[in-house]
Amino acid sequence: MKYIVIIGDGMADRPLKELGGLTPLKRALSPGMDRLATEGIIGMVRTIPKGFHPGSDVANLSILGYDPVKYYTGRAPLEAASIGVRLGRDDVAYRCNLVTLSFSNDKTRAVMDDYSGGHITTGEARELIKAISDKLGSEEIAFYSGVGYRHLMVWKNGKVNIRCVPPHDIPEKETEGYLPEGDGDDIIRDLMRRSVDILEGHPVNMERIKKGKKPANSIWFWGQGRRPQIPTYQERYGLKGALISAVDLSKGLGIYAGLEILNVPGITDWLDTNYANKIEYTLNALKDVDYIYIHVAAPDEAGHAGNYHDKIKVIEDIDALLVVPLIKKLEARFKDYRLLLMPDHATPVEIKTHTEEPVPFVIYDSHSKKRNEGAMFDESIAERRDILVLEEGYRLMDYFTKETLN
Repeated sequence: MKYIVIIGDGMADRPLKELGGLTPLKRALSPGMDRLATEGIIGMVRTIPKGFHPGSDVANLSILGYDPVKYYTGRAPLEAASIGVRLGRDDVAYRCNLVTLSFSNDKTRAVMDDYSGGHITTGEARELIKAISDKLGSEEIAFYSGVGYRHLMVWKNGKVNIRCVPPHDIPEKETEGYLPEGDGDDIIRDLMRRSVDILEGHPVNMERIKKGKKPANSIWFWGQGRRPQIPTYQERYGLKGALISAVDLSKGLGIYAGLEILNVPGITDWLDTNYANKIEYTLNALKDVDYIYIHVAAPDEAGHAGNYHDKIKVIEDIDALLVVPLIKKLEARFKDYRLLLMPDHATPVEIKTHTEEPVPFVIYDSHSKKRNEGAMFDESIAERRDILVLEEGYRLMDYFTKETLN
């Protein structure tokens, strides 16, 4: 049996008046996903346990089959694994976003203008993080470049009990009420404040402003934690697997889970990602592995941007360019396979951030086709009576990989 998981990050949403009360997932033309819903096992699953922040880290940890209550230590340690940073036992990793802050004239107030620094490129960001490292790095504090606006700070023997707010949770809000608070916050705040002086006049940002782009004029810390200890997929499920993603978070989870990370050319976290290469690498990998986890970040980015046009476009692309052609090729090459399709969480366009409500899923089995009359792959699955409901998200993978499905 071959197992394929497709995650549309943040694909679920809430009704929008601009769409006549529909969600982007309901409005999108997605015949491939809808076919899976009519012929597969459909349901709703809570990927965010009660009391947890609704982050992609928690949600994907659940989907992979690990109970966040037991295994979650923070987002940044996962990203550290992806970019090759080995954490010591007492090291604390922090996610370090390059963001755009809009300052008042006297610089006493700031608004979170853009959590992604205007979707700064990896090449530009690398230069900015180097400047930060040169000026703010020390024996205790180290900075590491990641992808796009996503980077890392490691604090040797650092403090972990600081309340840090993800920048994508506070779009267009004044930052004063959301700055780090707790034991060691003076150090974290000082680094953030000093980064502004370094970044505002940097040639990369001056060039971006000249081109009408937003400058990445500050760093923002969040998602801190120490190195987690989780069993591998081989140990947990007896499966050899691989993962495809453009995002360090997902890659880091895959590394800790013992999955092979497939470096697929042309994949990004945005509208221009190369779906054809994702399919090609998936099919090639399935010659040697039993399990593939495919993560698509773009729906989440569109949700954070508050752009329902882009979110609809992304969902339709996932359907037409990934789901439909992948199913056709799986049917031609493999007799026994299962496919799990789902969002990791909702990222409603209206509020531009993650929410914790349950999300829809479908499990399609090549040997056991259902007849779910009128089913569509969208949030309306929650209104049906013929569905599987899972309150503990980490149990979904146990169900997906068991020998016989009910």
